Amino acid sequence: MQNKFYNDFDTERQLGTKRTNDYRTFFQIDRDRVIHSSEFRRLQGKTQVFLPGEYDFYRTRLTHSIEVAQIGRSICTYLLKMDGSLLSDEFHIDADLVESGCLAHDLGHPPFGHMGERTLHELMKDYGGFEGNAQTLRSLTETFYRYEKNKRGMNPTRAFLDGILKYKSLHGELVDPPNHFIYDYQKEYLDFVFAGRPWSEDLKDHIALTNFRSIECQIMDWADDTAYAINDIVDSISGGFMSIARLSQWGEDNSTSLKASHKQYLEDVMEWIKKGKFKQKFGSQIGDFICACKLVETENFMSDLTNRYKYRLEIDPIYVDKVNFYKKISVELVFKSPTLHQMEFKGDFMIRNMFNIFKQNYLESKTCTKLLNDFNDRIIRAEQDETKKVRLICDQIAGMTDAFAMKTYRRLFDPEFGSISDLI
Repeated sequence: MQNKFYNDFDTERQLGTKRTNDYRTFFQIDRDRVIHSSEFRRLQGKTQVFLPGEYDFYRTRLTHSIEVAQIGRSICTYLLKMDGSLLSDEFHIDADLVESGCLAHDLGHPPFGHMGERTLHELMKDYGGFEGNAQTLRSLTETFYRYEKNKRGMNPTRAFLDGILKYKSLHGELVDPPNHFIYDYQKEYLDFVFAGRPWSEDLKDHIALTNFRSIECQIMDWADDTAYAINDIVDSISGGFMSIARLSQWGEDNSTSLKASHKQYLEDVMEWIKKGKFKQKFGSQIGDFICACKLVETENFMSDLTNRYKYRLEIDPIYVDKVNFYKKISVELVFKSPTLHQMEFKGDFMIRNMFNIFKQNYLESKTCTKLLNDFNDRIIRAEQDETKKVRLICDQIAGMTDAFAMKTYRRLFDPEFGSISDLI
């Protein structure tokens, strides 16, 4: 049965070619190309909150992405089946498309979590900055499957590319942006996604433009918030970063600023920990966050071209507030803890030293020292434009897992570490 929600505009691919004899839908092909990429596999070695490998129960970027994908698919199912749905079996949001976006949404994030992103952004300030979501866009359109001659990216469909495009402001349009932008040269992908149409007057503001998203991107973002807010707390409690004593003290320190509902949420969490039921209790809330969604019809400058912009995802404010409260707890008790700051300091130190030595070797040195494997060494040396060359160096670090970054650092700077077979 054909899904009339999507048309040829949605399924057009970046490079213009389509498979016409495949047993899969266009969006299933997108999903499969993500899953079978090395970039996706590397997420298993990238930090979500805690360094991968310290304990086997911590979530990594990979397990987080899988959880986001499951929640995203469930939201699609709920929106289709809920009473009074605007959708039907012949007209619905494609769960494979949403799953693709959810699986891909963190592909561009570097090693060592958000600290790694901040460090690379600072190091790249003279070369167009660094942003995890912009790097995801770069991966999908340029670096996927680069081992093939003349191959450029995974050739995504317009709907899939738009599904991960959370931010649409260009770096050069903003004043010293810390995040929430895409690289200046990526305007070509904006032109592809939006058929070259100029922004309407109501989207000239950065915040309004950030909030202007396809329905699939909105679902992905709420699924990400749900998984992030709930599961990071579960890992933090399991790892000992959140205890009844610390939560109680935090509640006392913030008692004057907490709303009554927040105090109740805090009491609930402490009670769940006391009874040893926090995993079950937090897990059961995922269904509540899914059922907090509903579709609202809307109209904008793209709604005449695609149904993806005819609907807005509306979330029950109670659950938006709950997500924000859970995030606040994580930030205050975990992300600001001395232990994580020490880990971030170490990661920042390693990234800076690797970036500077790569930059010195490939931009300033007259020698032909190979600090990277043959393929990447050749690509960087062949690039004549300085900004593009530094971007390629940045790609190398951004693509590293935490463990590989630490190993590379030690191989470069520790005289007693390294093997002659490491780069073979």
